[in-house]
Amino acid sequence: MLAARLNVKSHALSVEEVPTPEPGPGQVRIAVAAAGVCLSDVHLIDGSLAPLFLPGDVVTLGHEVSGTVDALGPDVEGVQEGQRVLLQAGEERNGVVFTRGVDYDGGWAEFALARADTVVPIPDSLSFEEAAILPDAVSTPWAAITTTGQVRAGEAVGVWGAGGLGAHAVQLLRLVGAAPVVVVDPLAAARDRALAFGADLAFDSADEELPRKVREAAGGRGLAAAFDFAGVAAVREQAVACLDVKGRLVLVGLTDRPLTITDGTAFSYFQQQVRGHYGSESADLLELVRLVRFGRIEFSRSISDVLPLDRAPEAVDRLIRKEGNPIRLVLRP
Repeated sequence: MLAARLNVKSHALSVEEVPTPEPGPGQVRIAVAAAGVCLSDVHLIDGSLAPLFLPGDVVTLGHEVSGTVDALGPDVEGVQEGQRVLLQAGEERNGVVFTRGVDYDGGWAEFALARADTVVPIPDSLSFEEAAILPDAVSTPWAAITTTGQVRAGEAVGVWGAGGLGAHAVQLLRLVGAAPVVVVDPLAAARDRALAFGADLAFDSADEELPRKVREAAGGRGLAAAFDFAGVAAVREQAVACLDVKGRLVLVGLTDRPLTITDGTAFSYFQQQVRGHYGSESADLLELVRLVRFGRIEFSRSISDVLPLDRAPEAVDRLIRKEGNPIRLVLRP
């Protein structure tokens, strides 16, 4: 089969022929229909993100995957051949989360293996392209909002970074009733998109009056929750300056740079909090599939383009260069 393989030592990405995998006990094989291209994949390629549990030096990328069940391994129950499914972005092993396409082979391939309990059925009304992006681009902000951020209806909320995760966060924040939803991004096109997706206000992060404007938008107080989807150290300081009393800063974007709280006394006095967030759990995906099934939300606008699998390096390059300001590029084997 064809697969996009990354050597994590040399950082070389190549699309090549590899043996088609056979499902073992408790596993299923998926005929991949769509696989998302994520900024985390870029971080793996450039070396700023390294696998923790990969047994060798080469891995098939892709943690956002949908397709059809192609074959069942021994002792598999509750899954049927031909079933339309998406795959969770990872699996738990002895209390540790292994990430698909990072710590073991993912879905930038014609076929992918998955543990049967990480397979999530999808309705016929959900396209494979939209289903593929749910396991990270949508479920990560959903879990950050509902579980880590604990956003309640009527709370003023800020989103820093309106890219693949942040754009979905805007839609999901509206779904849970946050008001107002304020977006901060240096790119005018990203701000325009955020407004089109339902943000109430969108500001340039370079605006020196930003904290005042955000507080004014929030009724003179500040934000109950601020989400960093950019993973940029300066963003985090800026977001803290916009928080209300007992406001929560939720760190979703990844960076290896230190977190600095300039005025630690004020941060403590106002009882503000910093909360780290990573990924999502199976319950989050099940909730999202249910919300899509009943028409509460849809993500057709999120599919910026679909490319064949053998053009995976081109898709990565387009994401790096932000060509066309994509939300999600999707590979189709």
